Amino acid sequence: MTTVERPSADITELRPVNPDLFRALLRRQASTVTVVTAVARATDPACLGGIGAPIRAGFTATSFTSVSLDPPLVSFCLGVASSSWPVLARAEHVAVHLLGAGQREAATVFATSGIDRFAAYPDWTSGPFGVPLLDGVLARLLCRVVHRVPAGDHTLVIAEPLALGDGGDGAPLVHHRGGYTTAVSP
Repeated sequence: MTTVERPSADITELRPVNPDLFRALLRRQASTVTVVTAVARATDPACLGGIGAPIRAGFTATSFTSVSLDPPLVSFCLGVASSSWPVLARAEHVAVHLLGAGQREAATVFATSGIDRFAAYPDWTSGPFGVPLLDGVLARLLCRVVHRVPAGDHTLVIAEPLALGDGGDGAPLVHHRGGYTTAVSP
């Protein structure tokens, strides 16, 4: 019988996980850049000036992925400390926008805290269910939120695509090592 020696993993290179090492390792993963938008009714009572008017939220996400083809499901994550979380926690519908290589401005605006992102990025319209739809994207999915799963300091949102829009072919915007880049064809 022939024995093949397999090199053993160098366990001296394995280190305990800490937040800084974990974050540094995850920065090595290239991810497509999406902007998720949502709308929910305000919850302020009328006596405090609230009239239940819709409030919008939008944020840049690199955690978007497909989950299932049958039924069609997608997911993304959002930190529960995010300024967008109160809207996402109540939103029934969301739109996921796959950004193209020329949309760094949209990615930056929707990743910026403390601003009115929809005023800072005027290239959008109100779509079905009042969900904001960004213009000029590679693709767009209008989805119904079906599950919210608590996961540490984030929530995993699972959504069912109801409609999609194909903005045409083009290079995607990619996030890698803390910055935006694009996929280059060989």
